Amino acid sequence: MADIDPEEARSALESADSARRQMSDEVGLPATYWWGLAAGWLLLGVVVEFCPWWISMAATILFGIGHSVVASRLLSGRRRTSGVQVSREVTGAKNAMLVVGILLMLVALTIAFALILDAQDVGMPALWSALIVAVLTGIGGPEILAAVRKWTRA
Repeated sequence: MADIDPEEARSALESADSARRQMSDEVGLPATYWWGLAAGWLLLGVVVEFCPWWISMAATILFGIGHSVVASRLLSGRRRTSGVQVSREVTGAKNAMLVVGILLMLVALTIAFALILDAQDVGMPALWSALIVAVLTGIGGPEILAAVRKWTRA
């Protein structure tokens, strides 16, 4: 083992790094999760804008319950694609914590956009803010999760 030349060592390290990156790409959430979340977000915006407050509250609670049921299976991050199923020990609870953080950020963005739009006397601020956040979520959800995972080294 002591007679490994530098080129062989470099090649082995590059292969290991490539395999690690490939496995890291497999851990995450499917695109359907993000688009489903975006659709639910937009639907909540419609309900908040056009329904009485008590229906909005009930819809928000139902959305939370529905999300927790769906997400409980997906948040382990082990089945993003059909290519690999990573063990629970590899993913741990980090993905769930990151997604909860992302959800809180999306709530804050929705509220901030709605307040800004309302201050500008834009009609239907809840709907417009929900639409903005839904588009960001559907299109950018996987990238947002990847960036947060990179920043937190998860």
